[in-house]
Amino acid sequence: MQFTDILVHYNEIAIKGRNRKKFVEALERNIRQVMKGLPVYKIMRPPGRIWISCLTGEHFNEEALNRLSKVYGVASYSPIVRTKLELEAMKEVAWEMIKDKTYDSFRVRSRRSFKDQPLDSMTVNREVGAHILHNRSSNVKMKDADICVYIEMVASAAYIYTEKYPGKGGLPVGVTGNLTVMLSGGIDSPVAAARMQQRGCHLNFVHFHSHPFVSRASQEKAVELAELLCQYQYQGTLYLVPFGELQREIVTNTPEGLRVILYRRFMVRIAAEIAKREKARALVTGEALAQVASQTLTNLITVDEAAPIPILRPLIGFDKQEIINHAKKLGSYEVSIIPDQDCCQLFMPKNPETHAKLERLIEAEKSLDIDALCADPLERMEVHEIKAPWWTPKKNRRKPQPIQEIAIVESDESNDGVCQLN
Repeated sequence: MQFTDILVHYNEIAIKGRNRKKFVEALERNIRQVMKGLPVYKIMRPPGRIWISCLTGEHFNEEALNRLSKVYGVASYSPIVRTKLELEAMKEVAWEMIKDKTYDSFRVRSRRSFKDQPLDSMTVNREVGAHILHNRSSNVKMKDADICVYIEMVASAAYIYTEKYPGKGGLPVGVTGNLTVMLSGGIDSPVAAARMQQRGCHLNFVHFHSHPFVSRASQEKAVELAELLCQYQYQGTLYLVPFGELQREIVTNTPEGLRVILYRRFMVRIAAEIAKREKARALVTGEALAQVASQTLTNLITVDEAAPIPILRPLIGFDKQEIINHAKKLGSYEVSIIPDQDCCQLFMPKNPETHAKLERLIEAEKSLDIDALCADPLERMEVHEIKAPWWTPKKNRRKPQPIQEIAIVESDESNDGVCQLN
């Protein structure tokens, strides 16, 4: 059936106490952004949920559901059919919604906004359930039914749905601040980025490459990964930073075993300067403890020492298979495994230091002009503004037509509501 409304439930936001309003407003704001270009009449915030209503005479399609599936903070969402607040109308719509579905058992669960409404929940449950049984013989189960028909009764309309699609959960993007992600073309860093988006962070991205010493393959992958991640925050900035010349200086003037750690120390200095420009408060990497030689605890600490801002490592305790599973779920895995030439593979030492001493690194850096070596890549970097496909939609010229305001209040009835630095 064509659906006219979408009901959005949130979960973690509901326990935020005095700050709850701020989180709900942020979620509504993000939903408004993601629904741009679709026939939305109004978005409202009745208690415990967010309601999206369609223009009169229009309907939503699968595109609306696809967009909501990428909104962090949404626990679940349901496509709804709006009908008259009349028993016969509710019967017909409920049957139309499930007649083509396969099920052995069902239940009807209704709730009303106001106690003085002429139809009480028990009557609606009984009459609608009897109508469904009349059309198809099946079992009625109050628990663990194969399908449930939900009916929300408001002032002058009824809203009926059967599906609850799982959302991304977490917190709305933007509520916890800005971060800069050091995005390689590998498997780990996109997963780390997604984990921080789920915690409400808005991200920008930095990718280090060694073109023209190697091909542009890693840059192309970085662009594709940034585009994928920006679908969850609607827009972001990708910085493509040339790193090959700086690497050559390190190779020429420092001990071979320290190269990789020195690369990383310069990366975090450069990324921190970009973070400052973006007003980001920390860096994010995809490093996992002891995954490779450069990610031993000692080496991670020596890299941190060069960073003027904190470095967050959301995957620090993950093993590789866990990260791969997350990447496949995110949709980044297929892009990440495309062969490329990562900048860290350039001038790779035969025996990289696994426990580099900070004193040796500081001594090695004395032969380098740190400020000049950091300034040059920043002057030559490319900046890409990335937006989700719906970020700049065509204007909807249709004049909105008024529909009945929704006013749902809580009642005593139960409520479900609810190698770079990788």
